[in-house]
Amino acid sequence: MGAVFESLRQSTQVGRHSIVTAVLITFAVVVAVVTLMVLTAIGRVADYSNKLDDERSWETTVGALKTFQGQLEATLHDHSARNDAAKNVYGKDDQGWVAGNYGDISSNGALFDTAIIVDDNNKPIVAFHDGEPMTAKVEDVLGTAIWALVEQARRTLVTGVPEASGYIMTSNGIAAVGAATIRERSGRIPVPEGKRRYLILVRYFDAARIKMLSNIYVISGLKLVPAETVARYAVSIVDPLGKPLGRLVWNSREPGDQSYQQVRPLVLGALGLVGLFFVVLLILGSLAGRRLRAEEVQARQGSLRDRLSGLLNREGLRLDVDRLVERARADRSNVLLLYLDLDGFKEINDAYGHGTGDQLIRAVAAGLSVLVPPQASLARLGGDEFAIVFPTTELNDAPALRLAEQVLDFLSEPLEIGRRVVVVGASIGIASSAEGRIDREELVRRADLAMYKAKEAGRARMTCYETAMDAHREERNVLELDLRRAIETEELTLVYQPLVDASSCEMTGVEALVRWNRPGHGPISPEIFIPVAETTGLIEALGLFVLRKACEAAQQWPDLRVAVNVSPGQFRNPAFADYVRSVLNSTEIEAGRVTLEITEGYIIQNPERTRQSIERLKMLGVKVALDDFGSGFSSIGYLRQFGFDRIKIDRSLTMNVLEDSRAREMLRATVALARSLDIPVTAEGIEIEEQGRALQNFGCDELQGYFYGKPMPEAEITKRFSIQKAAALDEERGAAA
Repeated sequence: MGAVFESLRQSTQVGRHSIVTAVLITFAVVVAVVTLMVLTAIGRVADYSNKLDDERSWETTVGALKTFQGQLEATLHDHSARNDAAKNVYGKDDQGWVAGNYGDISSNGALFDTAIIVDDNNKPIVAFHDGEPMTAKVEDVLGTAIWALVEQARRTLVTGVPEASGYIMTSNGIAAVGAATIRERSGRIPVPEGKRRYLILVRYFDAARIKMLSNIYVISGLKLVPAETVARYAVSIVDPLGKPLGRLVWNSREPGDQSYQQVRPLVLGALGLVGLFFVVLLILGSLAGRRLRAEEVQARQGSLRDRLSGLLNREGLRLDVDRLVERARADRSNVLLLYLDLDGFKEINDAYGHGTGDQLIRAVAAGLSVLVPPQASLARLGGDEFAIVFPTTELNDAPALRLAEQVLDFLSEPLEIGRRVVVVGASIGIASSAEGRIDREELVRRADLAMYKAKEAGRARMTCYETAMDAHREERNVLELDLRRAIETEELTLVYQPLVDASSCEMTGVEALVRWNRPGHGPISPEIFIPVAETTGLIEALGLFVLRKACEAAQQWPDLRVAVNVSPGQFRNPAFADYVRSVLNSTEIEAGRVTLEITEGYIIQNPERTRQSIERLKMLGVKVALDDFGSGFSSIGYLRQFGFDRIKIDRSLTMNVLEDSRAREMLRATVALARSLDIPVTAEGIEIEEQGRALQNFGCDELQGYFYGKPMPEAEITKRFSIQKAAALDEERGAAA
């Protein structure tokens, strides 16, 4: 019996051992199979990754070629569909204009390397390469394939845009080439067939640009090889006639193989622990996944918000505008966009610090949040710019105008920021997308353009977008280009208005004034081109040009002072005093003969910076005068604080001195104030003798106005100065006799 139980016990132990062994063997087999499957899967993933990477490189290379050609197409369109191009090429055939707009631009190679204009017979009219006239024949340089593009542009006059582009083989290698009919911006061609001209632009696809594409698009070893080269992956380049020109090839990075070799040992070791940690990792992974998903949602929402104000940021506004435009297309509603820029925010920020500026932004954001409609989106786009977008069933701008009026009323009230009370206005631009016909990008552009128009018109106002604004901006851009060229080529001229002694009426100095006779347009008022120079950053170059020319001219008039107006843009530059020193040294004129005139508007905005600039200028020895005194915020504090060498009384005070008793009292008090501070006084705007005599009696020591001389050329001042010196010499001789 015991033997039976022992046998049964042994049999049971053998069964358990077999079971355990079977389980272990089964587990080992499973682990081995899983290991083999994982390694096989990783190998397949590696192969697939290699394939995907090569296909991505192929698609990227194709895109790079298209982008390279597309850039030339955009440049071709901009330079062929232009009113100025049609006017100068078909009209007076202005070679200077053609050279400046096509030849000069080809010199830097940023947009194109070669520019050619041909007629309907494919005869070159002008040709430039790298900024220089091209002497070689077009066929010798570009081959005959170019005429296929010209013919294509010629044939599409009726069916579409008269432009064509492609790649061709040139004497300098493969190049992207485009041909287009020269026409007006509207598409109208001002001449009949047979007399039309075509613009050809060439941009060479050389090694440097291939390297640039390789860096930009992250394509390793991108290079150009002959068309017959065999490669696993390559992109062919063909000309408009279908002829292969070459192939672009690259080095396969094989990221899958590299990854496989790195992870293979780790996978083998990790698989041994899979069974033990699988459940734990599954649980922990599930919990971490939930937490990450929650954090991702929170981060996504936070990325659409401005941290300072709590409003939507630019990306959040973009999404909301797209959503509202899509809805407007579906339900035929209207989308209105208000673009706000705070007036005077920079001055408050400079005066009280960024902390106060941040509080002001939060206060404005809170106020706007109360005013906007329920379905509106309010965003801060950065700095002091805000935007409001909302839907409406009214297909006009009336709801936006009502909201803009409420915003202007809100911002016109003083805001208490900490212990300070500030007043900040806003310039508002309004644009609409009726029935969603205007997409988001164009809607924002129009609102932004209207906002700048409101700011130019005087700030603290609203302006709705009009199509004429685009034409005005285009005219302003052309004016800026012409002004920049005029400054660089010194096409501007100076005239000088005499400053006379109030007692003797003898000329004691001149004020330099700039004039511009714009080619093709005639004289342009300084009131037009000087604001353009100030807003485009040209004012410093313009101001230094005027100062240098005035100092050079003053060398002929040793006893006369020369006064030059200084813009706020120049005064804001910390290096302005250094520029003045350089001009004084180069012209070798005495610093004491130069007077720089500044208006009081800039003093109000930046009193501390003004004081520092004046101190640096006075260290050079030049004089600083306060111009247009009495025209705005004239203050005794300015005169005492900044130590001006002279003040100029604005013509608004002098023009009514004979008729208005109040004007006389104001003038008398102003001159008495200046005298008490020992500051000389110049009165401008004198047009009749009686005005000059009255201002002399009030105590002005210097006078200026049309009665004593209009602005005149340098030669006229020289002549007048010579006569004055001769008269003085005769008087001295008579007194001596």
